[in-house]
Amino acid sequence: MIVDIYEYFKNNPRLNTRIGNNFILAEYQCPLNVDEFTLWTKSHMILYVINGKKDWHTPNKTFCLKGGDILFVKKGVYTTKQYFEEDYCAMLFFMNDDFIKDFINENNIQNNTDSKTEDSVLPITADNSFNTLVESIFQYLTKGQAIPQNLVELKFKELIFNILLNKKNSHFKSMLCEISKSSKANIEHIMNTNFQYDLSLEGFAKLSGRSLSTFKRDFKRYFKTTPSKWLMDKRLQYSKMLLTSSEMNINEVCFESGFKNASHFIKSFKSQFNCTPNQFKANKSIA
Repeated sequence: MIVDIYEYFKNNPRLNTRIGNNFILAEYQCPLNVDEFTLWTKSHMILYVINGKKDWHTPNKTFCLKGGDILFVKKGVYTTKQYFEEDYCAMLFFMNDDFIKDFINENNIQNNTDSKTEDSVLPITADNSFNTLVESIFQYLTKGQAIPQNLVELKFKELIFNILLNKKNSHFKSMLCEISKSSKANIEHIMNTNFQYDLSLEGFAKLSGRSLSTFKRDFKRYFKTTPSKWLMDKRLQYSKMLLTSSEMNINEVCFESGFKNASHFIKSFKSQFNCTPNQFKANKSIA
């Protein structure tokens, strides 16, 4: 099961959060009995680790986080792994596309470089002033609704400014400017990066910044097929690669390829390739 962490914080009143216009601030304390899980978010976020250790996995890299580390995470799907030495606690600052666009336009922030990045996660460099700001925002969270929302939003924007003023965070500035200029995410990049996750079509549409109907229309225009058929073909081809090049068993290949259960995977595989995954794997090993 993939956890939609944006909706999790938005709809759980028991958690220590503040929900504003196009942003959410949240304190997250992960229980020690959670080891690995896959999550997705339709909103970008800044992640600040207070204590504990956790790995964030992207398709291209793993970020090993500990207390004091900071990441900017673009909306997307990620796998995390927690270590059991101590409780994991973090501050999460969610901001959607509109929040970023308004911030960039209101403050006339210009990107001084033409470089673009396909990275979905960026490490952030910070100093003591950043830590002080995070502490003040945390105090606002603990006071609940007693603090006006516009004051919390100002603190959040001050936090972003603090990051931008550090010359070591030029890539962060470039990424915010890229996001502010993009009306819709690149469908090809979204699909090729996340096809192996068990997301609904509604989830893929949200990641691409489109309504479901617009997503289906734009998808067919680009890929010349439907999202469901493309996902099935892509996942089955990916499963063939895993069966050939890895030591995974059938169940592991099934879930790694984005299928909900093994019976559906086996039936779909046989329909596509005229043999079961076990038969395919056996034939490959003999060859």
